[in-house]
Amino acid sequence: MDALPEPERAAVLLVDDEPGLLATLRPALEAHFDVDCASSAEEAELLLGTRTYDVVVSDHLMPGEAGLKFLMRVATRRPATRRILLTGYMNPELLSRSVSVANLSACLVKPVHAADVAQAILTSLR
Repeated sequence: MDALPEPERAAVLLVDDEPGLLATLRPALEAHFDVDCASSAEEAELLLGTRTYDVVVSDHLMPGEAGLKFLMRVATRRPATRRILLTGYMNPELLSRSVSVANLSACLVKPVHAADVAQAILTSLR
C-alpha cells in the first residue's frame, strides 16, 4: 500500500532584528511550519521574492523600515499572505490602528511565547 503524502506545511516568514528572539521562536515554530527568518524588512523583501509565504510575522520597531510599514506593503503586493505584527509597545491605539491599516490577522505584544505565535499563525490560516 502506498503511503499517503504529507500534508503541505504552511510557509512562515519570521522578521525580527533580535537574534535571540529568532533563535527561540524558530525551533518551536518549525515543529508545525516551514520557517524562514530575516533580520530586517530589506532581507525579508529578498526572501519574499524567492517564494510565497502563507504568513509573515514581523517585529514593529526594527532598524531601517518599521514592521508595520513593511506589512502594509506585503498586504498590497501579496494580499493572500496573512500578516502578524509583534510589538514591545502596549499602546492600545497603535495596536488597534495597526490591525486596521495593515489588515493584520493578529498583533502580539512582546515578550511573546512561541506557543502564542504558533496559535496566532494557526488562527490566521483558518
